[in-house]
Amino acid sequence: MGRPDPEEGQLPAPVKPPDGGWGWIVLLGCFVITGFSYAFPKAVSVYFKELMKDFHVGYSDTAWISSIMLAMLYGTGPVCSIMVNQFGCRPVMLIGGLLASAGMILASFTTNIIELYLTAGVLTGLGMALNFQPSLIMLGTYFDKRRPLANGLAAAGSPVFLSSLSPLGQVLLEKFGWRGGFLIMGGLLLNCCTCGAVMRPLDMGMKRKMGKAQDKYEAKEMLPIGGKSEEGISTTDGTKKGKKAKKKPKKGKKLLDFSIFSNRGFIIYTISKFILVLGLFVPPILLVNYAKDTGVPDTEAAFLLSIIGFIDIFARPACGMVAGLKWVRPHVAYLFSFSMLFNGLTDICSARASNYTGLVIFCVFFGISYGMVGALQFEVLMAIVGSQKFSSAIGLVLLIEAFAVLIGPPSAGRLVDALKNYEVIFYLAGSEVVLSALFLGVASYCCLNRGKKEPPPENNPTAGGGSDTEEAESDVQEAEEHSSDNHQPAHSTDNAVVVANEEANHVAEEQRGEGGGCPAGDREVLARDGCNADQMVERDSF
Repeated sequence: MGRPDPEEGQLPAPVKPPDGGWGWIVLLGCFVITGFSYAFPKAVSVYFKELMKDFHVGYSDTAWISSIMLAMLYGTGPVCSIMVNQFGCRPVMLIGGLLASAGMILASFTTNIIELYLTAGVLTGLGMALNFQPSLIMLGTYFDKRRPLANGLAAAGSPVFLSSLSPLGQVLLEKFGWRGGFLIMGGLLLNCCTCGAVMRPLDMGMKRKMGKAQDKYEAKEMLPIGGKSEEGISTTDGTKKGKKAKKKPKKGKKLLDFSIFSNRGFIIYTISKFILVLGLFVPPILLVNYAKDTGVPDTEAAFLLSIIGFIDIFARPACGMVAGLKWVRPHVAYLFSFSMLFNGLTDICSARASNYTGLVIFCVFFGISYGMVGALQFEVLMAIVGSQKFSSAIGLVLLIEAFAVLIGPPSAGRLVDALKNYEVIFYLAGSEVVLSALFLGVASYCCLNRGKKEPPPENNPTAGGGSDTEEAESDVQEAEEHSSDNHQPAHSTDNAVVVANEEANHVAEEQRGEGGGCPAGDREVLARDGCNADQMVERDSF
């Protein structure tokens, strides 16, 4: 992905996604990475009480550990995009796994809260960010027709790991303390390196196969020349090198492609996603305290989050299957808008829930709608920008979401402290989610569909905008690269035949000049082909 070809000095042509095969191993790796990235910052909260006792700090001080992890996950999106476009997905993920593990291991030896911020917060958060984004890029590379299902299955890693890491963290805390727990958690994060190792670039195997096929074709065409085969092969190699030297180096891929902002669909998606994040995470953060204030016991209040997680596990793959249907996939943006509307209305309707039964019903519907949003958010982005520009698009989107994450939940917490009323917060969060759903649906219908009905403008270099011209040129360049790669063995074969035939024609002319014509051996070779050397060269040149 995005790495320059060491031989040609240019980008490899896009390869058709296999929609299976090794892609299922890539999907498993993406499942694990997604689980660690989203669940780990929440699972670390199990150790907060012990950290408060050892470092003599408050709950808000320890809560910054999770906040810094999430800020690094979202805020370093452009940095991840640049690294992926420059070095590829696999090296970036291997480095990210090492950083995430090293952060937790070093955190087990810290002596104050500031050191925890730098190790468990910054270092581990950066490592998980370098794993999360490349895994989604590789998933879009290996899947096309089954991509909605693949995204849904990968997104299910978040609730599965959340329901597993939290109890595991409690067991480790009781047996080994928080330092031992951090050390073991750091060892678990080394599995991110394993997931990165299986992210095999899709173009490597294709290049090897094409190279072997090219050699076979050249060898077969050189065999009829007999003793001149080695000379013909060397001449062919020299011709190839000359063509490579004359070939104009193509423009490499940008480290961060800002031209995606000329895509109206991307602008609409980014604005709606920013509004969505302002209110999406508020209800699950405040749910437990809200239940306790209504008189629900602590154990039953904590069980509400387990209900959301259990429903979420099944909602994400199911929504991915629905989004992959032929009559649904062209309108996946509207399905995403519906899922956001469903989530927002669930928040608004549950604001007046005053008993445990009402909260359980809210958790069931919230788990369904939350799972739908999680399964569709990246699928919609891939459908809008395409797999070639997805690495830059997701980095910029995550950066914009980082601001919403830092604004939404903290503002809700301050309103709770000021108003002492959770009902208003649920109304506000639900309204924000509904607003994002309406904006996405209406803007997509009015802007994008109306744009499709308009006739395409004429190709006028003076009248067209710069961004449209660049996109057209890039599309033509990609098509040429794809065509040249698909026909590379055939072209190499034709070049070998022409060189061999020219060599045979030269030998025949020398023999005629001496008065002997073609030797018997050469005549036999040419007779088997049904024509003389002149006719062969003329036919091939034609």
